[in-house]
Amino acid sequence: MEPKKRARKLQRNTSFSNKNNKSGKGAGSLFLKFLGLIALLLVTGTAAWGAKAYFDVRSAADSAYQSTGKESALISKKKPFSILILGVDTGIEGRKDRGNSDTMILVSINPKTEKAVMTSIPRDLMAQIKGIKQFDIAKINSSYLMNGAESSMATVSELLNVPVDYYATVDMKALENLVDALGGVEVDVPFSFSYDSSTFKKGKATLTGKSALAYARMRHDDPEGDYGRQKRQRQIIQAIVKKGMSLDGISNYQKILKVITKYAKTNMSFDDMLGVVMNYRGAAKSLNSNYIQGHDAWIGDAAYQVASTEDLQKMSDLHRKLLGLKKQTLKNEVTRQNALQTGLNWDDLTAFTNYYVYAEGSDTEYWQGL
Repeated sequence: MEPKKRARKLQRNTSFSNKNNKSGKGAGSLFLKFLGLIALLLVTGTAAWGAKAYFDVRSAADSAYQSTGKESALISKKKPFSILILGVDTGIEGRKDRGNSDTMILVSINPKTEKAVMTSIPRDLMAQIKGIKQFDIAKINSSYLMNGAESSMATVSELLNVPVDYYATVDMKALENLVDALGGVEVDVPFSFSYDSSTFKKGKATLTGKSALAYARMRHDDPEGDYGRQKRQRQIIQAIVKKGMSLDGISNYQKILKVITKYAKTNMSFDDMLGVVMNYRGAAKSLNSNYIQGHDAWIGDAAYQVASTEDLQKMSDLHRKLLGLKKQTLKNEVTRQNALQTGLNWDDLTAFTNYYVYAEGSDTEYWQGL
């Protein structure tokens, strides 16, 4: 039975291009800088304000700690590890549920080789959602909505055949509150646009918390689509880290810690964070920044990104090698679905309209869940 055909209402995404898969400092190094900001608050704050600053920082880290029930000792043993960074949209635009993960970035770090690799994952990428009871094929960013960070970790791990040891979630509201706590941040706007009652003109601009959130969230009017949005998000994070590490930022450390306490969650302990800062900093100097290349596809009435088995295998090999693991041929639900397709030209940037999802365990029956 052929899947239902519905009117296409959604705007399709801009596909990622291999030309954007390049080495350089990105969100992975920014994450290390964020941990460095906590350490800087600890060292500088302790010197200036004594024991109170130490306990304030430790208390914030403890409040952000949220176990998945599977503790890892990799950082304490100075072993390679991976962490999934999730930017979530809980509370945005009146949302009451958990929300989707607006940003997904897998970072693998090896302290021995002093190398790190960061892979951005398109929010609309088709994946089998793990960590739930039923069989489900959906956009990968919905895994967080279905069963939180644990589901997102399991889904990414299955997709790339890479162990995901840690996670860190930051609510999008944290960005707004951090910017306000710092008294605003400066960015270089790449092009003029308006979004969510905020207007941006090309060139240097100082953003408030509200305008920074709008700047980081706009996607559909960006000529580079989701890739362009991620670049603007990195701009904001860089600006936050830069100002947070300034003397003015440090003087506002209590405001910063309140934001971390309220909006950030991770299964990394305070000791883990310090361990990363102390023993893994060298890896930030050699960071390979890349993206899973998604191809536009209309599946049912929804605009998806689908990744070729070749590109998924390349990302799997990259992370496994850095983590000291042997290469393995990918064999999961997405690679099975790819193998069942006919008539696809992955080199043609035109959106697929003939990508069909098959039922679990079947190579003849279409799945009706989409």
